[in-house]
Amino acid sequence: MFSQPLLFLLLLLVIGLVAKNSSLIIAVAFLLIMKVFGADSKFFAILQSKGINWGVTVITIAVLAPIASGDIGFKDLSGAFKSPYAWIALISGIVVALLAKGGVSLLTEDPHITTALVLGTIIAVSLFKGIAVGPLIGAGIAYIAMKAFDFFK
Repeated sequence: MFSQPLLFLLLLLVIGLVAKNSSLIIAVAFLLIMKVFGADSKFFAILQSKGINWGVTVITIAVLAPIASGDIGFKDLSGAFKSPYAWIALISGIVVALLAKGGVSLLTEDPHITTALVLGTIIAVSLFKGIAVGPLIGAGIAYIAMKAFDFFK
């Protein structure tokens, strides 16, 4: 009656409830509903192949919303480059975007790594109040670490 994926999702739901992590609860509840109603066979394949890109698009929209609303303008942009912290943020943004690029290629080329990354993300989200962007950035960090390991091996 209960399949392994269903039990796994229920366990994650319990972890989300205990940790009071609404993002994890909503994500698991959504997947459980899809699974219970039988929409999982086709929808999960689409979600797996396109979900990361959709998520990146939603995050990009959220980041650009202050520009669209007028909260950030050209004056803020020019003023930002006068601060050393702004330069640190600029460089950090570049590094993170490049890490994410490596992460996307790692997740598509080596999907079994996804299990460890998802587990690490679940642990961080549920126990340490982290944010679930971890798999992509984690994959990027793992990608760089693996390349370094291969280089020195």
